[in-house]
Formats: sequence, structure tokens, C-alpha cells
Amino acid sequence: MPDHLPRAAGTVVVGGGTSGNVIAARLALAGVDTLVLEAGPDFGPFGSAGWPADILDATRLGHSHDWGYDSGDTLPTRVAFERARAIGGCSDFNGTTQTWGHRRDYDDWAAAGNPGWSADELRPLFDEGTRMMRVKRYRAEELTPWQRAWYDGGTVIGLPQLETLNDLDETVGFAPEDNNIVDGIRWNTAFAYLDPVRHLANLRIVGAAHVDRVLVTAGRTTGVEVLWHGERHVVHADRVVVCGGAYNSPQVLQRSGIGDPRLLRELGVDVVADLPGVGENLHDQPFLLMSWTGSDAMSTAMQQLRATGWAPDEQAMAKAASSFDPDGFDMHFLPYSPTHRGEEKRWSCGVGALLPRSRGHVRIRSRDPETNPLIDHRFLTDPEGHDTQVLAEGVEQLRAIAAAPGMRELVGRELRPGPEYADRASLVAHIRANPDNYWHPVGTCKMGPAADPRAVVGHDGQVHGVAGCYVADCSIMPTIPRATTAMPAVVIGERIARFLLQPDEETR
Repeated sequence: MPDHLPRAAGTVVVGGGTSGNVIAARLALAGVDTLVLEAGPDFGPFGSAGWPADILDATRLGHSHDWGYDSGDTLPTRVAFERARAIGGCSDFNGTTQTWGHRRDYDDWAAAGNPGWSADELRPLFDEGTRMMRVKRYRAEELTPWQRAWYDGGTVIGLPQLETLNDLDETVGFAPEDNNIVDGIRWNTAFAYLDPVRHLANLRIVGAAHVDRVLVTAGRTTGVEVLWHGERHVVHADRVVVCGGAYNSPQVLQRSGIGDPRLLRELGVDVVADLPGVGENLHDQPFLLMSWTGSDAMSTAMQQLRATGWAPDEQAMAKAASSFDPDGFDMHFLPYSPTHRGEEKRWSCGVGALLPRSRGHVRIRSRDPETNPLIDHRFLTDPEGHDTQVLAEGVEQLRAIAAAPGMRELVGRELRPGPEYADRASLVAHIRANPDNYWHPVGTCKMGPAADPRAVVGHDGQVHGVAGCYVADCSIMPTIPRATTAMPAVVIGERIARFLLQPDEETR
């Protein structure tokens, strides 16, 4: 780990997160002079003493080194938007569930004017990402008692038992998850992608280096301004790839003068590129966590398993269909065991609405990069009420599973939402009053052709109108795939890296 900040680099990667580490590794392997600037710490390669225990522990979600983002007063209840500020990014925090979505998700991206992004073109990159992240698949017999109960119980409502969730042509079913877990360790992209290339002289990684803005002269990127050890520095570069994620990438662009001129002028930021789509199109899959009391039989079985040293909170997941997408799937069911609120233990299963129609935004409040932005997801605000109705249908399907003979004795009494929310109208009211997120924010630097007034980057990730400036992370997704976004984020890194290395290859 360098103890100094270089003054120049061929390519600067802003953010050593899920996608950024993929980009950096691929460029470095190709001989490109590459500098990774990570706002949080770089703990070093796997095995270094500095790695926090919660980041390594694959049985629970990570929580340390968080950016501290939340909904503020934009929602009826305050919702935390956990994002890791450390090398590895959100691959440090997530539940390690690796799902791909459906073919239509990516074919729709390509059809919207983004060549190179169809499902068939991305399939080899999903395979490569799966290999690099050392993804393995649980077997049904490895599931914990709580996970197995839901996996078996799903057949009551017609959910077939699948081997994997990751057939791009397959629709509904319950399956053991594919996970990037190695010997109990959450195998993040720092381990998977950076570690094999850390020895290369043309790769430098600097932690605690918070990039304020991209520097642009006469429409061309010339470098970045970065806060490092309390001082401002300029790093010159021929090319900058912003990989901060759906919350941070639009902030970097906005502070750089790339965005909606009205917002920028209000904050005294000189306008470099008039791109009103920067920070817009924010969406995530709204989520509702249902909970039950559990049972003595379930508690005993889980305690016995935990005594063996391995009982992860997440292991199985279902793809399910609401009435809005009867021929595909638009919901995830996620068993989760157990959660606590105060002294009360809760055995849970969540539902996520995978194809939300509600849209929000991310906007800087200040030119100070350490000032948290306004993050307004506007969950459940689509005019037709689609997102709320999908969640309500998911709750009703989960209730049907939980009420089945043999299952109801294991799950116990419903705690949340609770039996008082039995009819659709009261259930909808409860959902609207308790919005929550699935930790999959996307869309704030939308990918699309320059003719699209809301597009921020082209299909190759280059910011429209700013030569040498790219974005490569989940912020470029025009629409969210019906998936957890960890592996799609890796694939974005793989795809954009290939465009950077072979700019003329396009998509013949």
C-alpha cells in the first residue's frame, strides 16, 4: 500500500468498490498505468490484520465503515441506506447472494440504444464474474432449518424447487442461493480481483483518498481533485473512471460541474456539461420484511446447528410472480433468520418488488464532498400504485406458505405486519407507512444514447460531452434487473473494462 499520493496516472479509478476493483484489475492486467483512489481505508490483501471481523463474516451483513447515508425526512420513517466506505465497497457488506435476473432485463437495455448489453453478450461475463468471485451453490441438504422450511413450503403455492436462480430463461421457483463465500469469508472484489494484481508496478491503490471532483478543461478530462490526509491534491490523468455507486457517482459528477445547470448554479458550481439526468432516475426495489414468533422446535433446531459453527442468516430465495408479471417473475422472497427488535426475537421472510416504477434522485447539498447528499428514493410513489400492490401480493403469498399444515407450527404467530392487517386496504396502508429498501440502488447516471435527454453516459460508459470521463457501476443501469445487484455490478465492471481496452470493438 503506497504511503504517498501519485501526482499523475494514466487512468484514475474513483472508488475501489464492487465495479471499480474489476475495472482496475482488468486495466492493470492489460498494462495500463492505473491508480485506484478509495475514500475509505485499504486494508490490504486477504489475510492482512486490518480487515474488520464484520466485513469478513459471511453469516451476517457487514456494518463497519459505513457512509452514514439515510432517507432523512423524505420518507414516513427514517431508512438507512448502508454503503461501505472501504476497499471492496458494498461487496464488503452484502449477503453474498449472487443472482442474475432474467434475459429480458438486459435485452431491454440493448434495445434502448445500448449495444453490447444484451443477455447473450453479457452471459460470458456473468460466467467470468462467477468464476472470479469463487461463487458456489448451496445444496438443499445444506440449508438451515429455517431456510429449508421456506424452500419446501413454497411448493404449497406452486413454486417449484429449482437448482439455481440463475437461469436467464427460467421464471418462478425456490432455490438454494449461489454465494461468494470461501471458508466462511465474504469473498469481496478486493480479494477476488485486486489481490491477484496488487504486485503489478502499474497498479497503485491509495486509501483514505476522497475524490472531490473530476477536472475538465475544454471538454476533456485532465485529472481529479482529491482530499487526502486533510489536504487537497490534484492528480493528473488521461482518463477517469468514476465507480462510486448509485449514491456517490452522481455526487462526484455534480461537484465537477456535470449535471443539471439549475442545481449547479444554485451551489456556485461552474457548469461543465449540461446533463440534467445526473442524479435522477434513482430507484431501488422496495422491500417489506415479515416476521413471526417462531417456535420451540425451530429455535432448538437452529441452536443445534449454530453449535456446529455455521448457520448463516441467508441461504435460499424464491423468484415469484405477481399479477403484474404472470408470465415472468417480479418478486423475491428472502427467508432471514433471526432478527431482533429490542428483546423480541423475530423469524423473518422478506418480499422485494423487483421491477419498481417509482423514481427518485440524489442531489448534492453543498460543494463540500463530506456533506451528505439529499437521497430521496420516493419509494411507493408511482401514480398507479404498482409498487405497493406488488408488495401486498407478495405478503399474501408468504402468508399462504406460512399457513400451510406443518409450516404454521414452525413459524408461529405473525408479528409483522400482524393479523390486524388482514385485508388488502389495511395492508396497503401499512406498506405505505413503512417503506424500506432492498439495498440495490441504481440508475442515477443512466446509460443511453446522447439523443436521450436523461441519459448521462453512452453504452461504453463515457459521459456525454466529456471526453475521457467514464462511469462504471450500478448508477449506469437504465432500469434495474430483477436480481440482487452484486453480480450485475461485477459484470458492469467487466463490460466497461472491455470497452476501455478495445474502444473500437463496439458491438458488431
